[in-house]
Amino acid sequence: MKVKFLEEVDIREKTVFIRVDFNVPLDKNLNITDDSRIRAVMPTINHCLDEHAKIILASHLGRPKGPDPKTSLAPVARRLGRFLQKPVKFAPDCIGPEVQKMKAELQPGDVLLLENLRFHPGEEKNDPEFARQLMEGVDVYVNDAFAVGHRAHASVHAVVQFAPLAVAGFLLRDEIHYFHKAMEDPARPLVALIGGAKISSKLTALLNLLQHVDKLIVGGAMANTFIKAMGYSVGKSLVDDNLLDTAKELMTTAIAKKIKFYLPVDCVVATSLDGRAESRIVPIQEVPEDWLIADIGPATITLFNEALQDAKTVIWNGPMGAFEIDAFSRGTLAMVHYVANSFALTIVGGGDTDVAIHSAGEANKFSYISTGGGAFLELLEGKKLPGIQVLEEWYAQHPEVG
Repeated sequence: MKVKFLEEVDIREKTVFIRVDFNVPLDKNLNITDDSRIRAVMPTINHCLDEHAKIILASHLGRPKGPDPKTSLAPVARRLGRFLQKPVKFAPDCIGPEVQKMKAELQPGDVLLLENLRFHPGEEKNDPEFARQLMEGVDVYVNDAFAVGHRAHASVHAVVQFAPLAVAGFLLRDEIHYFHKAMEDPARPLVALIGGAKISSKLTALLNLLQHVDKLIVGGAMANTFIKAMGYSVGKSLVDDNLLDTAKELMTTAIAKKIKFYLPVDCVVATSLDGRAESRIVPIQEVPEDWLIADIGPATITLFNEALQDAKTVIWNGPMGAFEIDAFSRGTLAMVHYVANSFALTIVGGGDTDVAIHSAGEANKFSYISTGGGAFLELLEGKKLPGIQVLEEWYAQHPEVG
């Protein structure tokens, strides 16, 4: 991935437009409940402040169908101001005469946050005219929003054709660096730990991983399809019945490629996905017909831990069970602990996995936690992300930049 990075270009006292991901969770009183996405782009913002740049920040929040106070970025402006310990100007819109006036009045060191990009349908339609207006008065475009890198939206894709200079920010740089390190030039053994609900949502990723990994560990509800494909009953557990043959083919391919393929050997079963429901631990071969698999069991935790012992690189996407319910969180939290304390380069992608790691208090022990669930998954699938590809194309067309 050949792109130009922020630290490689001169931005001193220039107007810098940074596409960030401030899609933070809000409670019913519109208070931010997790500001990690704001903190993630602070190095990029601080670098621009050190260079006395005039900073314009743009993001979406939620999925509004037009202007909606419940998805305004106003709470983000307040939190960002607290982090920067300086006032953050907040625009009432992201385009238009008033916004253009606010851009023109920016002084070196000023920070302006635009209102929610998705208040305009042109954002998700990748509308060139909307993109052109976003770039009015801008000297440098910076993409630091990996989480939306898989979306061909105006502020990620179409804007680049109107940008005098287009580069990747520090967060996007790190995402590119760590993913390349894991998939293109990994220290081996390379182990992928894949969980989550459905095999259908990660089928392409699994197929691509078989071209790279030395070991593949599958847990979570996704494992149910593989277990059923082996001829065992999984009771009333979630299963992709139309992909049973595909699951068999994946296992056959893994064996043919001499990839070590691991599935649960025991599990926590329950009468329902309710923390108060009756539950017990059984071997995979003994799942009761009217019960469902809710988590991996203790023998599986031990097996998976053993499989990780010699790993030099670990990629993890997806929880091992219904971890959001305390009674079924043990498997995921145990794997958090084992991966965190391994001696491998550990890279995590996927919102649910991120939540589990932070709830376990082990986040600082991982080499890198990706900020993008969908974008990370598309990279695992071997796809090119529109947001990164357009930066590559811009750089290819402007080799004189360096």
